[in-house]
Amino acid sequence: MRLGRWSVALNTVFLVAIAASIVIVKVLGLLSFGDHWWDVTVAIIFPASIIALIIGIIAARKHHDRSVMVRVSICVSCCTVLFVLLHSLFISD
Repeated sequence: MRLGRWSVALNTVFLVAIAASIVIVKVLGLLSFGDHWWDVTVAIIFPASIIALIIGIIAARKHHDRSVMVRVSICVSCCTVLFVLLHSLFISD
């Protein structure tokens, strides 16, 4: 049960940080995605979602955690991994 909570918490932090970043850049116009703060944010936040995926899978398989939030956490983390892979394949700088 504890691993499932960690998975959900890490993905919650991930989603809040991404939403706050979008609000700061797009709505408030205070910063830009080209600044160095975004590189640091991504370097910290995306691995947290990947760790949440691993922890969520362990919680679901090994500890038989069947809660809806853990399943949603696994889905969000899978979408994050797919985004990182597909974005790096089709990026054109």
